[in-house]
Amino acid sequence: MAALTLSMVVVALCALAIGPTHIPALEVWAALVPGSHNPPQIDMTVLQLRLPRVLLALMVGAALAQSGVAMQALFRNPLADPSIVGVSSGAALASVAVIVLGYALNWPQALSTYALLPMAGFAGGALAAWLVMRLSRHDGVMRPSTMLLAGMAINAVVGAGIGLLIQVADPTALRSLTFWMYGSLGKSDWTEILYAAPLMLIPLLWLPREADALNALLLGEAEAGHLGVDVPRLQRRVLVLVVLAVSASVALTGIIGFVGLVVPHLIRLKTGPDHRLLLPASALVGAILLVVADTVARTVIAPVELPIGILTALTGGPFFLLMMLRYRDSAELS
Repeated sequence: MAALTLSMVVVALCALAIGPTHIPALEVWAALVPGSHNPPQIDMTVLQLRLPRVLLALMVGAALAQSGVAMQALFRNPLADPSIVGVSSGAALASVAVIVLGYALNWPQALSTYALLPMAGFAGGALAAWLVMRLSRHDGVMRPSTMLLAGMAINAVVGAGIGLLIQVADPTALRSLTFWMYGSLGKSDWTEILYAAPLMLIPLLWLPREADALNALLLGEAEAGHLGVDVPRLQRRVLVLVVLAVSASVALTGIIGFVGLVVPHLIRLKTGPDHRLLLPASALVGAILLVVADTVARTVIAPVELPIGILTALTGGPFFLLMMLRYRDSAELS
């Protein structure tokens, strides 16, 4: 954990220095220290452009990775992920609907961005998660294979819904809709940080408190009940926390997939399945991964910015296929 924390700090400082305009490390450090004598343009680049973006990447990466751990424990399926089971896409559909209505009805930007988007994303993600849980239960038992099929169906319906909204959207809204479809941190600012931080920090701080209950849930719902875990209440509580974190992430950055799938598996290879370590370690690695991905996205074809969701899909998609091949003959997917 100490090594991961140190790595996160180093990666964040490197992200502040790297960009279309390279800033030496000493000048980055001086910009972060009050009373420095940097040129004003250096301070503005670091403090107003890059620092909010790096902080948002840290929070979103940690939230998505920890949400992936919680979803995999909740469904007892190694392939569960907020984007695969429909939570991210449900939040995205509701957010896109708010954007389209906002442009059509000429709502104030602050109302749409900072008030309605998080609430709409939470409602859409919660509805998608509730549908997946209801559809994946049979005779009181949650079936992982049915869960994956339900998530695929919801993603297909949501994709059609977003496509329909694109067809009827105001032309000025199309650029924003592209942002939501592929994910980006390009619109981050201090106001978004102020609104997003509580929505993401609450799940990040609360989910590790459920580590022992999630460990018991891995044995099965009946076994966890015998160990004193109130399974229905645990499922509702964890689901609300996951939807809160994912909806806040989607409302601010669009759909960034596969972070919650890849990171937990990388951590399990080193630490095992104990959620007391898996949850905080995944949060740190998710934060590191998204900062690195965002740095690549904004520099690899500069001055054009590559949507970060494309990078995570290019790496996460093959990883998902490898996981399916690994688990296809196991009882977990039967």
